[in-house]
Amino acid sequence: MDAAEVTKLVEEALPGCEVQVQVDGTHYMVVVVGDVFEGLPTIKRQQMINKALFQHVMDGTIHALHPRAFTPAEWAERQG
Repeated sequence: MDAAEVTKLVEEALPGCEVQVQVDGTHYMVVVVGDVFEGLPTIKRQQMINKALFQHVMDGTIHALHPRAFTPAEWAERQG
């Protein structure tokens, strides 16, 4: 599964979010930025991303998933 496929799945599950995916074999780093995460704790944010990719984690296509979720303000702050 390539980065574009993962991006599409997450964008479909979380419309209006910006999605960035880095792939290293079966390890996926997924960064999602969107207003949908406003006021939510980290674990809830990660669960939302995990849900979009759950089937592919369960079937082994994605061996390791590292979800990161930010609001636009949090992302802007991280970018300096």
